[in-house]
Amino acid sequence: MSLQESGEMYLETIYTLINKNGCVRSIDICEEMGYSKPSVSRAVGLLKNGGYITVDRDGYITLTEYGATVSQKIYERHTIITDFLMALGVKKTDAQEDACRIEHVISDASFEAIKTFLENK
Repeated sequence: MSLQESGEMYLETIYTLINKNGCVRSIDICEEMGYSKPSVSRAVGLLKNGGYITVDRDGYITLTEYGATVSQKIYERHTIITDFLMALGVKKTDAQEDACRIEHVISDASFEAIKTFLENK
């Protein structure tokens, strides 16, 4: 299943919430993203059907191995692009917001070039 930008955003949010809190439920996603319960419920269902997450009987969401791989890639893109923009002198808040948009459309080649540039800086 190919993810659209919104699906990637949900996966990244799930990933960061799990790393921050150790566990995540739909209500946590609602609070973090500012979305309604029905919107989050629909997205969770799509991610579950796509094999990215599982949801236990108590409502706790876990990333599948595939979901963890995809979400880590998205998160890495976000953090590295943020760091790159900040290295260029962009304010942190602007860099984070811009990285959030760029991470979904940047090619693998361009991302790897940025990553290499920062590693060699």
